[in-house]
Amino acid sequence: MKAIQVIPLQANSLHIADVPEPIKQPNETLVKTKAVGICGTDLEIAAGKYGWAPALKQSLIIGHEAIGQIIEDVPGYDLKKNDWVVPIVRQPDPEPCYSCANEQWDMCKNGRYKEHGIKELDGFMSELFCIDPKFLVKVDQNLKELNVLLEPTSVVAKAWEQVELIGNRALWQPKKACITGAGPIGLLAAMIGIQKGLEVNVVDIIDKGLKPTIVKELGATYYCDDLEQAAKGVDCIIECSGAPQIVLKALELVGPSGVVCLTGVSSGGISLSLDAGDLNRYIVLENEAIVGSVNANKKHYGQASEYLSKADPNWLEQLITRRVKPANFKEAFEHSHDDVKVIIDFA
Repeated sequence: MKAIQVIPLQANSLHIADVPEPIKQPNETLVKTKAVGICGTDLEIAAGKYGWAPALKQSLIIGHEAIGQIIEDVPGYDLKKNDWVVPIVRQPDPEPCYSCANEQWDMCKNGRYKEHGIKELDGFMSELFCIDPKFLVKVDQNLKELNVLLEPTSVVAKAWEQVELIGNRALWQPKKACITGAGPIGLLAAMIGIQKGLEVNVVDIIDKGLKPTIVKELGATYYCDDLEQAAKGVDCIIECSGAPQIVLKALELVGPSGVVCLTGVSSGGISLSLDAGDLNRYIVLENEAIVGSVNANKKHYGQASEYLSKADPNWLEQLITRRVKPANFKEAFEHSHDDVKVIIDFA
């Protein structure tokens, strides 16, 4: 079968290869891949900045945002042949910490978790993959390939859960939210905010094109490079850009008793001038809270499926800006300024 691989930590090693079909173990089921999304993590792995190969292997099959169909009925599970399913990315470590032992592997304490397509487990950018069915999520069958958006939606489902848990430390009646960054994570975070009945502002540096249109059609308000206005009077900010200057500004701008959730991962080596004392004073005197959020567990995948089911499929369709066949995989890893979500289409 065809698979897209890298040699981790080796730049320009991304390639398509003929590999043996996976051999299903007794506790596994076989899934036919339909589509795999590409995110910033994949681009970093392809650039040789990140990634770990499985034990005793040099190459890693890349890709973790997948949608596929079950090959045959799975006894003991509500999974039938041709059901659309999404695989969970992270697996608990072999000697689980108490978080992993309680299916909260997104909060792993010892870092020995594994991740498909990222860390010590092959990913899903292949024609077929095998997986323990307990790490599969049965999704809205009507959405079909659009469920390729479920994994990034699970990330912001968790982020919103964290915001609400912290906000509810006191009487909290949020009305307005700000999302920084109009990439897939930011747009899906905005979608969830709208579904929660909030007034949602989205800010990004793009001044025209698809992203402002998508935000407007969602029912949110788009701001071009004007975080101060976008964050005015908001109860929470979900930061999805990873830009250090935006992160710091978000901490200054969120309203009293507000929550800032950081989901974007910043690059290192960037120095900014900061009055740490003034920022500390503001956070303390205004009861602000800051939380980082990454990855998701099975509960969040279920929440994400519910959010996608409530969304307008025509709106979701706009998020997938390019579909690339496996043979042309290199095109998918060449970023265009108007890209939202690019997928490798195995269908």
